[in-house]
Formats: sequence, C-alpha cells, structure tokens
Amino acid sequence: MAVVSACAAVGLVASGCSSGGANSSGRDEHVLLLSVDGMHESDLTDYLAAHPDSNLGKLAGRGVHYTDAQTPIPSDSFPGLMAMLTGGSPKTTGVYYDDSWARDLLPAGTTDCAHAAKGAQVDLTEDLDKNVHRIDGGQGLTGLPDSIGKMTDDPGTVIDQAKLPVDPASCKPLAPADYLKVNTVFSVLHAAGDRTAWTDKHPAYQIANGRGGRSIDDLFTPEISSSATDDPAADSWDKDNTLTRRYDTYKVDSVVNEIAGKDHSGATDAGVPVLFGMNFQTVSTAQKLPASKGYQADGKPGVLLSGALDFVDQQLGRMVTALDQAGLRDKTTIVLTAKHGQAPIKADSLTRIDDKKIIDAIDTEWAATHPATPKLIAHSVDDSALLMWLADRSAAAAAFVKQKLLAATGTGTDIAGNPKPFTASGVDKDKLYVGADAAAFFGVSFDDPRVPDVYAGVTPGTVYTGGKSKIAEHGGMTPDDRHVPLIVAGNGIAEHDEKSEVALAQIAPTILHRLGLDPAKLDAVAAEHTALLPGA
Repeated sequence: MAVVSACAAVGLVASGCSSGGANSSGRDEHVLLLSVDGMHESDLTDYLAAHPDSNLGKLAGRGVHYTDAQTPIPSDSFPGLMAMLTGGSPKTTGVYYDDSWARDLLPAGTTDCAHAAKGAQVDLTEDLDKNVHRIDGGQGLTGLPDSIGKMTDDPGTVIDQAKLPVDPASCKPLAPADYLKVNTVFSVLHAAGDRTAWTDKHPAYQIANGRGGRSIDDLFTPEISSSATDDPAADSWDKDNTLTRRYDTYKVDSVVNEIAGKDHSGATDAGVPVLFGMNFQTVSTAQKLPASKGYQADGKPGVLLSGALDFVDQQLGRMVTALDQAGLRDKTTIVLTAKHGQAPIKADSLTRIDDKKIIDAIDTEWAATHPATPKLIAHSVDDSALLMWLADRSAAAAAFVKQKLLAATGTGTDIAGNPKPFTASGVDKDKLYVGADAAAFFGVSFDDPRVPDVYAGVTPGTVYTGGKSKIAEHGGMTPDDRHVPLIVAGNGIAEHDEKSEVALAQIAPTILHRLGLDPAKLDAVAAEHTALLPGA
C-alpha cells in the first residue's frame, strides 16, 4: 500500500490538517465501517448516558464522538451511503434517492434505442431482484434462510437485467455501479491491490463497487424485503423486529467471518479485508412499525426501540471481540454512523398523507389543458419529503405544480390512525424548490439529467403514505432526518467530543487517510474538495 501525504493531496486548510485535525502518530491496517440505519445522534447520546460501560460507550471512550454529524439532502440510504463511500453529494454522485428518474437513460426493456424516448425510472430497491421473495434474491440456494451465508459475493448475478434502465450509447442495461458517476473508496483500495468487503440489505447495493467495474471482493447482500419463510405471503424480515434482528445477525456473522480471515460464508480462507463493514436494519424497523410505537412522548426510545439499540450494542461487542481474538483491535479504525435518521421522533407530530391523491389531482388538472401531457409528474418519491420529476420542464409547469402543492388541503391520519387535517400538501412553503430553484438548491445546472424538478421539505411530522403501516420515514431535511451519530476510533485518535458540524461525505477521505492512501484519488473528493474529519 503506497503511503502519501493526505494533507497535501486534499489541501492543508480544507482537510483540517493544519490544526492537528488528522493524527500523525500512525495509521491503521483495516477500517470497519458500520451504519446503524435510522439512528439519531440523540439516540446515541441518551444510550451513552444510560449505559456508559456498554460497547458503544467503550467505542466512544477511545475515539472521536462527532456530536453534529449531518447526512446529505435528501437523507436517504443511497445518498447517505454514497456520501460515506465517495466523499460526494448527489450533485456529484448523480444518486438522489433509492428510486429516482434519469432523463438521459432509456426505460428498462428498451431494445430499439435509436427511436426510444429518453427518460427512465432508476430503481435501486428490492424490485431489481430476480426473486424478491427469497433472501438470496433468487440465486436458488437450498436450506434458506440459515444457509444464506452461501449467497454469492457478486450480487450483480441476482439482479434481473430486464429491470435495469438502458444506456442509450450501448443499448444495454446499466448496472447500479455504472449508474454511479464516480468511484468509491473500494475502487481506490482495489486499485492498490487490497482486499475489500461489504454487507448490505439489497443486491442493488452492487452500486457500492463504483464506476469502473467490480471493486468489492466480497459483497454480501441478503434481501431484507424478502419473505422470512418459503411462503411468499409471509412477513418480510423488516415487518417484525424479531425477524429483523435475526436477519441482521446473519450479516454480523459475515463480518465476524471476515475478521477471522475467511470469506463472508466462513468456508474459505480469504484474508482480512482492508475495508469492510455492514449496515444494521434493526433500529430502523423499531422506529417505523406502528406496533413498536417508536419513541415515547418525551422523545426517548420506547421499549422495542431500546431493545433494538441493545441488540446493536451486543453485536458491536461481537465484532470487537472478534477483532481482539484476531489481534486486530489496535490495527483497525472503527467508524460507526447511520446512512439516515428517521422522522418524526415525536409521535404526536405525525401526519400521514396520501400523496397519490395529490399527484393524481395535479396530473388530471394539467392534462385538461395540456392533452399532449396526460401525466405531468413523470416520477415521484415521497417519504418524509417530496421529490418529483416532471414530463414538462417548462417554467409554467413548475409554477403550476408549486401552486397546486401549496393549495392542496385534506385529511390524513395521526399516530393512532385518527383523522388529522393538513394544509399545503404537508410541505414547508419556505423549503419548496421547483424548476430552476430545485437545481440551484442541489448545486447543479438546470440541464442536469438527474436532478428532481421538485424537492420539498415538509412540516415536522409529515410522512407520505397511503396506509397506516408506518409511523416514521426518511428522505427529508429535518433534524430528525439528518442528525445522525458518528464515532471514529482508531490508532492515535484522542478521545474527545467534536462539536463542529461535519458531513457524512467526510468519512470517505478519512477512511483513505487512515489507511495511508491519497483521498484525492476519489473523484468526488477532488470535485467537491471534501475535507477530512477533524481529529481523525
């Protein structure tokens, strides 16, 4: 592994190195990256106060606890993870959400690329699987679910190519990794000859390889949205927190196997990855399901969510113990954070709104005077924010959508499922960006082929859903969405709380810096001049 000056590569002032921001006493041989999806900084702070001797407490006690870490906007799994792995925001990565729209691509299944109209959904969810009902994504393993360790280390093989958008230049399906506009930390490490691994929740996380081909040697992606039994109608792993914990345990098993120098299955000697890690889903499930009740009235975790945090703490302990047994604890940087938070924390602020009714009304009224455009909203994703891509990108169409969103009133439901009125579609009128303003908000030109035409922050507590099956979501810009935990512990890092605001994108260059590699080898770091995390 070639060692270069990270401060020189990224820029002395920008990186924070000039003030002792980066440790100079040594590097580590490995980085373990962990994302506790949905977890808030407030969850971590409360947990550390109540459990100072916990595994989380011990981790914070030997590293930097960043008390003001922020996710990108939109605060979704894919922008969040891409920030951690690339050092960039959606304007550079091109990834705005796990389900979005690209004006420069052709719809899935297109074969006559010379005559097809551009504009395609880009779905990075479980929908890409060959068989969404199976935890192996359709690989065909026997003995599931407990045989899931045998799942392929190349999830591209269980992605249904017919569901991918088509590249008009090649007239071939575009894999998630090729949709990403930049490289990742895995790309840089792979080029340096280092072994890499990652574990996540859908085969679509093949995107983590980054532009330029496969760079993750062992990518383990059991499908969380699959049926937990052989019955396709059975609950999926994310519909019951007990099931989610069992599912997350499979993933922790993979990391423990890798710490021991095996592949994720534990069956083959492979060598310990230089960079590896996983995401947890247990906290997210406990936050979102009505049966869990999420948080108490005072904003503190309820019984099930408290148990989910305990579970994560126990599993962190398993991984730290494995590092100790392998003699790697003092050679490994551990980064613990979250791809996104979850909103709202205060249950009494929840207002569920059926966004389909709002969208249908906009399309219908527009079509009445514009019959050539029967569907103005070409694509929308609405969780705890509104994202829309328009078929007509004129200023008049953008103004029409804005006016209709602000005028829409109706009745949603509260935490108990009772009627609750809403105004202005549930959006915050001061955080509604349309047309050129939306492009400017994200820092791109209006002709960017991927930027949403509408992005709206919401009034606190708004969640868009047609049913009553969730009590929280993510994707917005409120503190509940964006303010996440971040701890970095490793060789030469002094224990302290860092109160300055930092971004998840700063994790990527910091990972390479910790491993003695040049952060500027990351395309997004070079483009956005992403700083290192201070003190790491």
